[in-house]
Amino acid sequence: MNFHEYQAKILLKRYGLPIPPFAVASSLKEAQSALKELNLSQAVVKVQVHAGGRGKAGGVKFGKNNKEILKYCEELIGMRLVTKQTGKEGILVEKILISEPVTIEKEYYVAALIDRSLGKPILMVSPEGGVEIEESDPAKILQLPFGSDGKLHSYQRIELAKWMGWKGEVAQEGMKIFASIAKAFIESDASMIEINPLVLTKEGKLSCIDAKISIDDDALFRHPEFAGWYDPSQDDLKEVEAKKYDLAYVGLDGTIGCLVNGAGLAMATMDIIHYYGGEPANFLDVGGGATEEQVAKGFQIILSDPHVKTIFVNIFGGIMDCGVLAKGIVRATKEMGLKVPLVVRMEGTNVEMGRKELAHSGLNIITAKTMAEGATKAVEAAKSWQS
Repeated sequence: MNFHEYQAKILLKRYGLPIPPFAVASSLKEAQSALKELNLSQAVVKVQVHAGGRGKAGGVKFGKNNKEILKYCEELIGMRLVTKQTGKEGILVEKILISEPVTIEKEYYVAALIDRSLGKPILMVSPEGGVEIEESDPAKILQLPFGSDGKLHSYQRIELAKWMGWKGEVAQEGMKIFASIAKAFIESDASMIEINPLVLTKEGKLSCIDAKISIDDDALFRHPEFAGWYDPSQDDLKEVEAKKYDLAYVGLDGTIGCLVNGAGLAMATMDIIHYYGGEPANFLDVGGGATEEQVAKGFQIILSDPHVKTIFVNIFGGIMDCGVLAKGIVRATKEMGLKVPLVVRMEGTNVEMGRKELAHSGLNIITAKTMAEGATKAVEAAKSWQS
């Protein structure tokens, strides 16, 4: 789960990180109240959306006086921000962050994340911040593993401070920041904490100007506050609906809707569709023990995508019973008046019962016994389908 910037700053502030004073507003009236509360004559106004590149897309403004600040607040609240990460549809801005500006002397990059190859959390730092880390010189990036207890040894803090080129009081302040980020990362069950930029101000102090945090979804039961921070307005409506039924859905740009059980099989299904010349319209994992209701809901979500020309159901019944799956398919097909071609390949527990259920349904269902056969038929059906 991704945090908004203001939520990330709320959390990091609890760990003692230097965060400029800020407030959040979702209306002009709230923005006026925020300015009075912060007592600002100048302010940075930033849209709160789950996307990078906000500044380049016009989502970050600097107001030099009260009137200009409120003008920007009014412009940004309710706008649809379009960046490389949002796609051409963009994201509706419902909240803005109003923050005290700082005078920047130097920008740095700091992040905590999991290194999958090492199987350990690491701090990734660079004396070059303010840009995407992919654009930085690799020779200027240091990756330092730390323990799963979230503690940094003294020598690690010193190594990090030297890498950043800090000395004296700035080095001492920076070492505290590194230790706090590592601790916050472990204690909050984060998958990423990113401070970009961390800046050195003209006054010689370090300050966290922007922050991003992603939390492991599987750990949210330990953090009910974080779970309450989920903002469905930032996700695709189909993905939001899928979450309500414990379905894993990701929309794609193709024409073949996929309903599969198990993430590995779902990835393989998308690969084999590509192999035979088709394009998947989604990733949809209904899980190992899906019910009839979940299967029916999966169909409904897939068909809410107007680009879908065929549905390919690819199921291996281990925990899942193919008989239950077949009943769900028949129910969904009848209830929704399915018009696009439906290709079903199933194998595993009670597969013969499932196949009989499909065969006796009276529905025009294309069956296949192997993944390759199913993918081939799905691609052919999508290419020949005329809506």
